[in-house]
Amino acid sequence: MGIRKLKPITPGQRHKIVSDFSEITKSNPEKSLIGSKKKSGGRNNQGRMTMRQLGGGHKRKYRIVDFKRDKFGIPATVKAIEYDPNRTARIALLFYADGEKRYIIAPEGLQVGTEVNSGRNVQPEVGNTLYLEDIPLGTIIHNIELKPGKGAAIARSAGSYGQLTSKEGKYAIVKMPSGEVRRILLSCLATIGSVSNGEHMLVVSGKAGRSRWLGRRPRVRGVVMNPVDHPMGGGEGRSSGGHPRNRNGKPAKGFKTRAKKKYSSKYIIEKRKK
Repeated sequence: MGIRKLKPITPGQRHKIVSDFSEITKSNPEKSLIGSKKKSGGRNNQGRMTMRQLGGGHKRKYRIVDFKRDKFGIPATVKAIEYDPNRTARIALLFYADGEKRYIIAPEGLQVGTEVNSGRNVQPEVGNTLYLEDIPLGTIIHNIELKPGKGAAIARSAGSYGQLTSKEGKYAIVKMPSGEVRRILLSCLATIGSVSNGEHMLVVSGKAGRSRWLGRRPRVRGVVMNPVDHPMGGGEGRSSGGHPRNRNGKPAKGFKTRAKKKYSSKYIIEKRKK
């Protein structure tokens, strides 16, 4: 997995940095594991725009990814590493011993032909899914459940991972990708390793058109708007000052929006770093 910088033979390629896709082994998705993906363009069920800067983009098919890894005790072989347009990570196609096929988030270092497993009495090797109580301390993990049986919720994007630091009673102490340290029940599942495509953060689109292909529309700064359009708009010249805030007047850039009495705050040992 790597990146490549293009020669500037056109203006759009001058700063363009893209993935080399060297890890991809199969170009077409598995037909039995794809579904339709509708686009909203940022509109709700009444047709009103509730999210800005969304719309357009290339048509996509959704790859049905297994985040539960609940086929315990049945080994699976990695048949292919594929590209998924709906996420930053790569996905791996598994063929289970009983004939079933499933997609999973591909961890870094997972190779075609590798055998992976999940459940009890499983070795803590890359791609295997274990209960937190069975994972050795200090292990790098991803696809971490927050509620037993609900499926992975934490560390699913490219290059992200958590770390199991200790165990206290019925809880595991996990350091999250954000730096937050929190308790998670030992009966939750997690997969060994970090998520693939860690160099995604170095990718540079190079031109506005490539952002449009991804369904991202232009973003206009609030400072350059009129007072009727944004709390930070108006003024003579390039005026600045006051506190940064969003379109609805709520403070932004550093203002904490987490509810002060949120039920899950009791599980957080150390807050994420600023």
